[in-house]
Amino acid sequence: MEQKLLENEKILLRAVEPGDADIIYEWENNTDNWPVSNTLVPFSHHTIRKYAESASQDIFENRQLRLMIIDKISNKPVGAIDLFDYDPFHQRAGVGILINDMEDRGKGYATKSIKLVKNYVFDYLHLKQLYCNIGADNEKSLGLFKKLGFEVCGIKKAWLRTLNGWIDEYTLQCINSEA
Repeated sequence: MEQKLLENEKILLRAVEPGDADIIYEWENNTDNWPVSNTLVPFSHHTIRKYAESASQDIFENRQLRLMIIDKISNKPVGAIDLFDYDPFHQRAGVGILINDMEDRGKGYATKSIKLVKNYVFDYLHLKQLYCNIGADNEKSLGLFKKLGFEVCGIKKAWLRTLNGWIDEYTLQCINSEA
C-alpha cells in the first residue's frame, strides 16, 4: 500500500477548513495555551472564522502553513501543527505543535505529526532544516523534539516572561543531512 505524504495509520494532517473555525477559536482562546504560543489577547470568533474561510494554504505565498491533526479513527481534530517563518532561500522553517486536550496528550499524536511534517519539508519542500523555540520549563516538548532528532543549538536567557517570573527559551534545530 502506498504511504500518503501527510498521513499514516493513525492521523491525517489536512488544511484548515471553514468548519474548523469553532475548534480553532476554542484552542486559540484557551489561556492555558497562551504561554507557549506567545498569545497576549483573545481572538474574536469573527477573526478566526475569516481566517478559516479564507486561509490560503500556499506556503510559498503566506510563508506559513497550519495543518489540522485529525485522528483517523474518530475523525476528530486533536490539534494543529504549524510551519512558520518559511524561508525558501535559506531552506528553513519554524515548527510548532498543539495537542489541546489533556486526554489526547501522550497518545503519539505529536510524535506522529512531527515525523510526517519532517518528511514533508525535507522530502517534498526540500528544506535543509526545521527549528523550534521551547521554554525551558516545557520539559515534555523539549524531550519530544530531542527524541525526534532536534538538537539544542542556542539558549535565550530570561527570554520569556511568565506569571512566575522570567525563564530561558531554547532554540532547537533538525538539520537534513541529505539536503
